[in-house]
This record gives sequence, structure tokens and C-alpha cells, in this order.
Amino acid sequence: MALTRRAAIVALVGVLVVFVAPFHGISILLVEGLLVVGIVVDLALAGSVRALEVSRYGDTARRLDEVSEVGVQIINRGGRRVRGVLRDAWPPSAAASPARRLVDVPAGQRRWVTTIRPRRRTELAAGRVTVRSFGPLGLAARQGNHEVPWSLRVLPAFPSRRYLPEKLAKLRILDGRTAARVRGQGTEFDSLRDYVEGDDARSIDWRATARRSAVVVRTWRPERDRRIVLVLDTGRTSAARIGAAPRLDAALDAALLLGTLASRAGDKVDLIAVDDRPLLLTRGSASEGHGDALAGLLDSMAGLHARLVETDGRRLVAEVLRRVRQRALIVLFTTLDEAAITEGLLPVLPSLTRKHVVMLASVTDPQVLAMLDHSDDARAVYDARAVYDAAAAERTLAAHRRVTALLRRLDVEVVEAGPADFASKVSDAYLALKAAGRL
Repeated sequence: MALTRRAAIVALVGVLVVFVAPFHGISILLVEGLLVVGIVVDLALAGSVRALEVSRYGDTARRLDEVSEVGVQIINRGGRRVRGVLRDAWPPSAAASPARRLVDVPAGQRRWVTTIRPRRRTELAAGRVTVRSFGPLGLAARQGNHEVPWSLRVLPAFPSRRYLPEKLAKLRILDGRTAARVRGQGTEFDSLRDYVEGDDARSIDWRATARRSAVVVRTWRPERDRRIVLVLDTGRTSAARIGAAPRLDAALDAALLLGTLASRAGDKVDLIAVDDRPLLLTRGSASEGHGDALAGLLDSMAGLHARLVETDGRRLVAEVLRRVRQRALIVLFTTLDEAAITEGLLPVLPSLTRKHVVMLASVTDPQVLAMLDHSDDARAVYDARAVYDAAAAERTLAAHRRVTALLRRLDVEVVEAGPADFASKVSDAYLALKAAGRL
């Protein structure tokens, strides 16, 4: 049972009547009696909330940048009409709208839709559906809770999907033309063609040249069915915010674009998350289509969040070597933080580069460059804060350059870009390695 605002107003009016009336005792009994009778009549004539059958329908998974809709269906099995308020409970991060609505449910069924605009990647679990049924006088209402389980899986946003047509066009060109003039570790024989000026002499097929009485060269194309291992650093450095989102979100976006592109290219994609403990999220297969690969990556990343722990570089390398036996491209999404790289990863990285092609992808903070640019302003010369900001930015960039030089000495491909084009740069680096026959 619930009392309404109207009941409170009637009670307040009754207090005024008691003060004005000459016989206070009789007035109190009369006012209270009338109010109680009205409440009892309202409860007796209100529609039964227990006779309602409540269920949900709608989306079970949606990307973070999309609007989801989860509806509530009510079937009234009772004999009276139910007029009142419905509250659909969701966690605050769901930003559900509307949270409350007026309902009018005669015998039969009615549907209402709740719009969900999630603010973060998570598994959203719906709460109770509460229905409050008012009587004809509006003084009191019956109230009941209905447990209606429902979950909505919030997947990564994947804003870089806008680059996918461009990258797929480059991939088609790579597959349809000579991908490498000289055979590399990741190329296989494609066809023979006549020699043209500029071809490498090492690609000449002398036996075919002797048979045709014309110089013939071999062409090569990138091998398919290679293995791409995406390693996400989910330690403390990935929790740092780049703009409005954590660094990890930019890494997830780039990993989605690269994973989708690699699956289209016929490569198998594995996804591993590592901080102080490894976690195998997905393992690609040769028979898996690109749509299934994308769905698998999205589903695996939905509940992935940064943890405020130090990433164990030794465990990261050991886990990759244990799980990946054949030669593969290892794409490590982490930061160029000097302490984290030199102390944790650099000592064990040679054991990984001896067998695999390693790419380290790091998203840069545009704010660092902005701090450096502000120091060029003539007014900044007299601003002590701008000077200190510029010095800190230059120190950070110098540390990044030192770490990049150390990594490249170990034959590690380093990709560093801002969040706006980070995913595009990582995919371009993959296509360049594939075109050079290095996979």
C-alpha cells in the first residue's frame, strides 16, 4: 500500500478544519474517519497489481555508441483496470529513460519501451518492475514489485569502423596485384609474368625464361592463414585517460579494426589481455568468418576494464610463447612509458622477437603536444605554469623517443599516434608488413 500526495493534502485540509471547528474531538474523529474510509475505498477499487504478468523484450547486446531499447510487457489477468505508475529499475550507468511512466492497463496486454543509453562497457542487469495502482479517489494505491530478469551486454563503441571500407580496399589491391617483388618470409608463389624495367633481378625465373625465350619473373603474394595475436595491456597505464576516455578504450577500438581486417585477409586472430595475470579472451580459427570474428572480439571486450596493478612483462611474454607456437604477428597495445618498458618488458622482449614479428602500438596524449604548442605563444614566456608544462611535455616526448629507439634496435615495429587516427595507423602498419612479406 502507498499513500499519495492527494492524501497528504486532504489530511492537511482536515487539520485546518479541526482548528476552525468548535468541537475539536468530534472534528478529529470525523476528519480521520472520512480519510480512512476514502483510503479503504481506494484500495478496494484499485486494480490488483498481483494479477499483472510482467515480462521484458528487446536488445540483449548493443555497442556503447548505440541506443538500446528494452521493453516491458504487462498482461492484466485481473478484472479491474490498472491505472497508476510503472517504475523500470536499471543501474545509474544505463541512463534509462523514462525511469517512471503513467500506465493504464485494461484487460489484455500493453507494452512500454525503456531507452538505454549506457555510459560504459559492462553487463547491465535490470532491476525490479514496480507498479503502483491508484484507486478512483487518488488517495491511496496498491503497490507491487515484479522480478523480471534481463541483462544488456554493452559492447565497445568501435568508432574506427568508418575506416574499414578504406582498409578493405587496400587489402583487395594487395591481394589482386603483386604484393612483393622479392620473396619474403610471409609470401608464396603467385604467377609468372614478363619482366618489366624496375623488377628485381632476384625474381627472374631462369627456367621459364629459357622455355619462353623471354625474360620472365615470378610474382609473390602474401600468405593467408597467418596468426595475429592482439595483446591488450590492462594494467595501471591503460587506466590513464586520453581525452574523455581511458587509454584502454583507444586500444580496444584499434584492436577491433585490426582484428576485423585480419580476419578478412584470411588470418586467424587471437586476443589476450594481460596485467598481473593473463587472460585468453578469444582464439581465432581458419573456418571463422569475418563477421563471427568481429562478434567474438566485441563480446570478449565487453567486460574488459583496466586494473590498477603493474603489468607483469615476464608473464606477458611467457604467456604468448606458451600459447603461440607458429610464427605470428604479436601486436602489443601498451604505452611507451619508460619505466614500464625498460624495467618490465625490455629484458624479456628478445625471446619474443627471435621467433615472432612484434609490433608495439601506443596511443599518445594530445594534451602533451598541446602543452608544448602553448609554449610558443609570446604570452607564455611570462606564464610560469606554461613554461613548466612545456618542460614536462618535452621530457615526456624525449623519454618516448628513447624507448622507441631501444625497441627498434630489437626489430620491434613501433606505432604511435593520437586517439583520432590511432586505429588507422595500426591497421596500415599491418598492411605494410603483409605487403612486405614479413608475416
